[in-house]
Order: sequence, then C-alpha cells, then structure tokens
Amino acid sequence: MAEVKNKQVILKNYVVCFPKESDMNIVEGTITLKLPEGSSDVLLKNLYLSCDPYLRLLMAKNRYVGFGTYTLHSPLAGNGVSQVVESGNPDYKKGDLVWGPTKWEEYSLIPSSQIRFKIEHTDVPLSYYTGILGMPGLTAYGGFFEFGSPKRGENVFVSAASGAVGQLVGQFAKLSGCYVVGSAGSKEKVDLLKNKLGFDEAFNYKEESDLNATLKRYFPEGIDIYFENVGGKTLDAVLPNMRLHGRIPVCGMISQYNLAEPEGVTNLAHLIFKRIKMEGFIVNDFYHLYPKFLEFVLPHIREGKVVYVEDIAEGLENGPAALVGLFSGRNVGKQVISVVRE
Repeated sequence: MAEVKNKQVILKNYVVCFPKESDMNIVEGTITLKLPEGSSDVLLKNLYLSCDPYLRLLMAKNRYVGFGTYTLHSPLAGNGVSQVVESGNPDYKKGDLVWGPTKWEEYSLIPSSQIRFKIEHTDVPLSYYTGILGMPGLTAYGGFFEFGSPKRGENVFVSAASGAVGQLVGQFAKLSGCYVVGSAGSKEKVDLLKNKLGFDEAFNYKEESDLNATLKRYFPEGIDIYFENVGGKTLDAVLPNMRLHGRIPVCGMISQYNLAEPEGVTNLAHLIFKRIKMEGFIVNDFYHLYPKFLEFVLPHIREGKVVYVEDIAEGLENGPAALVGLFSGRNVGKQVISVVRE
C-alpha cells in the first residue's frame, strides 16, 4: 500500500466580509492509495478544480439557507475533474475520468455517489468540465432556457458577463436570435465580450455613474430578459428598464456576498406593474438535463460557434489567490485551478 504526499488547501479562519489569502493554508498531508477492504468509495487524483464565487458562502461561520459550511482546518471542497485511482464501485474503474464534487487537494477519497458524471467526450479540453461542460455551463443553459424562455428578437442583458456563466448566457442568447448586452468591470473584459464572445454591445459598469441612464441608452425599448449575477445597484437599475412580462433568472449576487449588511433594492414594485417573473435557481435543479445539454452544446463547441475563455491558475498553492481574486475581478473568464496536467 503506497502512502503518498497529499497537498491540500484548508480553511484556516471563517471569513467575515472579503476573503483573504491568509484565511486559507497550504498544508501537506499523506494518503494511502488503497481503498479500505469492502469500501464502495472512490479514490480520485484531482486534475482541475473549479474556482467559483459560491465557495465564499461556505467559508462563513453562519450557514446560508440551502448551503452548508466548511469545517475549519479541513480542505475546501467544490467541483472538479478527476481521474479514478481505485474504485469500490463497479460503475467506475481505474483510469476513468469523472467530474463532480471533490476536495481542494491532490488526492481525494469520496463516496461514489458524489460523482456527477463520467467524462465520455475527451476531444475537448478536460478543464472544460469545470466550466462550459460542467456546473457553470449547465447553470447557464438551465437558467437561460428554462427560466429565461427566450424568443427570437428579444433584448437580453447579462451582468458579470465575462464570467464562467455570463459568457455562455450571452452566446446562448445570440444563438437564439436575441440582442445581447453585457456588463463587466474592465476595458479588457468589455473588448472580450464584443470581439470574441459575440455580444452586440458591452460596457464597463465602473465607468457608468448612472446605471439607469446607461441601460436606457443600450435598451431604449427595454429589457426582456435580465440574467442576474450581481444584485445590488445593478438589479435596482434594471427593474425600471424591464419590459412587460420580462423574466429575471437569478443566478447569483456576487456584489452582496462580502457585505456585512446586504444592500436594499428600492424598485421592486416594477415586478408588479410590469408582471415580471423573477426566479432564483441553483444548478441542482438542472442535472437531469445534462445529457440534453451536451447534445446542444458539444456540436457548437466543435464547430466554433460557442467559445469559452478560461483563466487557469497553475498549482494548488495558487488556489487561495485565485479564489480571492474572483471578488476583485482579477480573473478574465472562468477561473480554474490546474492541480496536475494529464
């Protein structure tokens, strides 16, 4: 039974307000690369880890409704792409590639029931299964098509549009024949949205002193679908600019996660007057759609009709900086941590 070193990213302190790199530690433990006798668990070698804003919610001492919380001095956990080292479940064999929940460490022993899906399509980058072919991709697909219910010719606004989910929502909207505008936090990201990701227009929200006026400029006839990723002032500015029977799929509110007191929203009455449907969701609502999603998105990837921008941090030791950077907009595209290249 081989015992090997197992580098881990552990939670050192519960987070209050903005996370800091010092809230996490890089430690080196050991793990035996052999399953206990009779175990149905799966031993994984982690290849890529998904770095996502929702992990911040798990780093708080007080639980958010619908979320758990990390245990101090234990590895962070999230979605990842892994290779099976040994399996006690006949559905998985040594060498299989899988994606689903795992831990921020080199090797993880997990219940086989935690694995989401076996990876069958390897003609695309494996890292895509942390993004466009994983949780963010399915989130964008389910949120936009199931809750946004797009129709050709409609007007779509996407906030945090260059992120893991937003960049896909915009492209899915264009494939559906919609007019699409995205907001982002730098000139580089705005250029990316317009020149690589195919958005009709994009703007840097940091340069706009009056978001209400900005939205009126880009949407003189109003917004049919607002894909919500940020909350706060952006949501407040969007509501008066929604059209009758508009839809707001609520995917995230990254502007609120690090505040001691969340910002209020003052324009909610527009939900009534304009009969707007605003609905929250999480990716768990859509896992049953995954085979249908792959049928939809894989041909578009292979034909170059949908592209995906990744920001890959090399090595677990750079994981804390990558996670903290999400909240200052340091990443460009989907933030991924490469544990080991295979």
